[in-house]
Amino acid sequence: MNNLYLLFIALTCFIACRIESKSKETASPAIQHPVIPEQIDYDTTLWTELTSSDGYVIDIKYATTDNFVKEAVYPCGRCFLKPAVASGLAEVRDKLKDQGYKLILFDCYRPRPVQYKLWKKVPNPDYVANPAEGSMHNRGVAIDLGLADMSGKELDMGTPYDFFGPEAHHDYTRHPEKVLNLRTLLKSSMETHGFQSVRTEWWHYSFTSGSYPLADWQWSCN
Repeated sequence: MNNLYLLFIALTCFIACRIESKSKETASPAIQHPVIPEQIDYDTTLWTELTSSDGYVIDIKYATTDNFVKEAVYPCGRCFLKPAVASGLAEVRDKLKDQGYKLILFDCYRPRPVQYKLWKKVPNPDYVANPAEGSMHNRGVAIDLGLADMSGKELDMGTPYDFFGPEAHHDYTRHPEKVLNLRTLLKSSMETHGFQSVRTEWWHYSFTSGSYPLADWQWSCN
C-alpha cells in the first residue's frame, strides 16, 4: 500500500512539473515599455515631450549604439521640442495618420555638450553642425525623423538614419520609386507645416518660425 501511495505522489509531481515547464515554453515574452515619469519633470513653458502615447514611434538613436559614433551619448531616450515646434509636428502627424503612416522620431532636442562629441567624430559641417555656432537641434527646433506604418514598423527611406553619402541627399534619384515617393511625402508634409529640409539629409527638418537660444539643459532619467 505504501509503495502504491509513493508511486501516486511521484506521478502527480511529474505531471505538475511537465505542465509548468510547458507553460513556460509557450508563454509570450514580456513586452518592455519605456519608463514614463509619473509626474512632469521639466519646465513645460520651455519644452514639450513627445512620447509613443502621442502617436509617435520613439527610437532615439543617440541613446543607443545604433548611430554613427557607435556609442550612447544620451543617458536615456526621451524626445523634447520647443512647444511651438511640437505643435507644428503634431499637425504633420495628424495629416500622415490619415494616409496610413506614423512618424518615427530619431532625434529631437540635443544638449549642446553632445554636439561637441558628434563634431569630434565628424567635423564636417555638411553633416554635423559646428558646436561653436550651435545646431538647430541645440535650440530644440530641429527633428530627425522618418516614416513608419501604422503598426510602428520603420519604412525603407533609401538609407539608414545618419548615412553620410549622396544616397541620403534629397536630389539623389536612383532609389526605387517607392522610396522616392516616401521621401517626397515626408518632405512635402513637413514643409507644408513650417519645417525646412537640408540638402544632404532626408531625415532632418528645422522649424522656421521664431528665434530660440542655444541650450545645455539635459533631461532626467527615471
